[in-house]
Amino acid sequence: MPRRQPLRHRRGPPGSVRIIGGTWRGRRIEVLDGAELRPTPDRVRETLFNWLMPVVPGARCLDLYAGTGALGLEALSRGAGDCWFVERDGRLAAALESTLLRLVGEPGAQPAGRPTGRVLATDALRWLDRPPVTTFDVAFLDPPYAADNLGELCKLLARGWLAPVAWIYLETGRSQEFPVLPSGWQLHRESLAGDVRFALANVRSSQS
Repeated sequence: MPRRQPLRHRRGPPGSVRIIGGTWRGRRIEVLDGAELRPTPDRVRETLFNWLMPVVPGARCLDLYAGTGALGLEALSRGAGDCWFVERDGRLAAALESTLLRLVGEPGAQPAGRPTGRVLATDALRWLDRPPVTTFDVAFLDPPYAADNLGELCKLLARGWLAPVAWIYLETGRSQEFPVLPSGWQLHRESLAGDVRFALANVRSSQS
């Protein structure tokens, strides 16, 4: 979740964020010095994963604008089967690769049933604007607030990137509104915490 904005809702340099539930509960994720990140606050993640509790186990997840990877790693810790992390900043992508190596292990070397993760060092919009290569059950959309591109991301995801029944996390600034959602998408839950407005949308395709 790399956010090129001041960290108004945190006190002092973050240093690290912690995984708050699941197998890796309490493990720390490094926040790189000089990286203007805005990791989703603990309180918001706790609420989100309470909402997602029935659907995360075994799910294939997508963490766009991954940054530290806090959302995707939280999902893996809580039983998701796989998560793809999309992060265009090469330094952040490399740090996320190191975190996955530490928590998950070498790609292809995990025992059966262990979660897997994949880091894609590329721009989220550019990556989505192509024929889909797989589908996801859960997607985390937490772009920089100033980008104001949640609507565009949703439209691209709706072009075949989602499972017949999928769940989409949306995050933006408190003063901003959520975009008009694509056909078949419905806001399931919505809340506010500090500077953050966040919601969970349910997506059901015509084939589901």
